[in-house]
Amino acid sequence: MPTRASPSARLPLRDPDSGLSLAARQLGSARLEVIVADITTLSVDAVVNAANRSLLGGGGVDGAIHRAAGPELLAECRTLHGCETGGAKITLGYRLPARHVIHAVGPIWNSGSHGEDEALASCYARAIELCQTHGLASVAFPAISTGIYRFPADRAARIAVSTTVEALQAAPTVSLIIFCCFSNDSAALHAQAMAEFGDPCAD
Repeated sequence: MPTRASPSARLPLRDPDSGLSLAARQLGSARLEVIVADITTLSVDAVVNAANRSLLGGGGVDGAIHRAAGPELLAECRTLHGCETGGAKITLGYRLPARHVIHAVGPIWNSGSHGEDEALASCYARAIELCQTHGLASVAFPAISTGIYRFPADRAARIAVSTTVEALQAAPTVSLIIFCCFSNDSAALHAQAMAEFGDPCAD
């Protein structure tokens, strides 16, 4: 986390279970939102899983998504034969409210000089590309690689938002992008990054 004072106090903090966004921007026909919530509860066309290269489940968001989706998700993931860092693959959502899961493999932070930025950006770009290919209009992202993979949260938020905005230019099907954060601090960083793009939403 950054050493400066946390910007979270500047957000209109709301009940994470209310479904209300903490920040929202309109970018052409697409709406970008930041929320603090459990990603496994979201009724969207796709949730993005912060997966490992095996795609067979793990800790954090990865484990939570696998638990909520049920054993059928693991069975389908076994047929995918893993995924390289920076890549993404799509499955059904099974017992999740979401119709699909996009499994994106983020980089492990290693000083920032080993292509981590590019790999993280590739996760977001590839996920948006998969949404377009499969005709999915709404997608929710976690803060990929910022947990046990130790990617600096402020840097990751900037990459997440800027890459998503750029990828949307080639993905007219996608009309709602949710950055689903695990904490108010993470949400504040995404909201700051998002403020550079589009127009504020009235609601």
